[in-house]
Amino acid sequence: MPENPSRTGIKNRILSTLSRTDFALLQPHLVPVDLPVETQLETGNSSIGNVYFLERGFASVVADGRGKRSIEVGIIGREGMTGLAVVTGHDRAAHDTYIQVAGAGQRISAAKLRWAMDQSVRLHRSLLRCVHAFLIQTAQTALANGRSKNEERLARWLLMASDRIDGRELPLTHKFLGIMLGVQRPAVTVAVRALEREGLIRAGRRVITIIDRKGLVRMSNGAYLPPD
Repeated sequence: MPENPSRTGIKNRILSTLSRTDFALLQPHLVPVDLPVETQLETGNSSIGNVYFLERGFASVVADGRGKRSIEVGIIGREGMTGLAVVTGHDRAAHDTYIQVAGAGQRISAAKLRWAMDQSVRLHRSLLRCVHAFLIQTAQTALANGRSKNEERLARWLLMASDRIDGRELPLTHKFLGIMLGVQRPAVTVAVRALEREGLIRAGRRVITIIDRKGLVRMSNGAYLPPD
């Protein structure tokens, strides 16, 4: 008999590491949901109605270029959650967040999450650690965007994506990669071909297969930080 049967099957790292008491505050309000590609989880400058604890697939957090080129500022997979603004006491999203690789997760209303955090300081602190981890990721992304070549940034991003799906095949289009890197499609093609020439990846129609993970780590030139 597992210590906490109600958590059987939960794959989100935050939910799986909460204390039994804190998880019990959330569990009655969690709703399992499928998350198809391009599902909008948050819209920039709009109220956050629901928070998602991802279990499969991952979401991209994208800063709106306001008529110019948008760019990804972070990704969220099973290690994290959306709705970080709610955890810090706000009710509106700063950026768009949408599913890039289809998956599934657990949904809770923002109101219920606020209620649960009011009941437990320990729960609130646990979720604030997730906010801290995401801030570290966004800072590393800013550093990579400012100093790394496109092929180094692409290598970093592919590693981060594969960490969140436990696989070598990533269903991606050049359109999405352009948003991730903040460049136009021709620059994406050049970066992809650079990694292919090194034998690190194989690019097909709407899919990129990682061939040499260690080689990608070297190609990232220090921009990639392995997950804890």
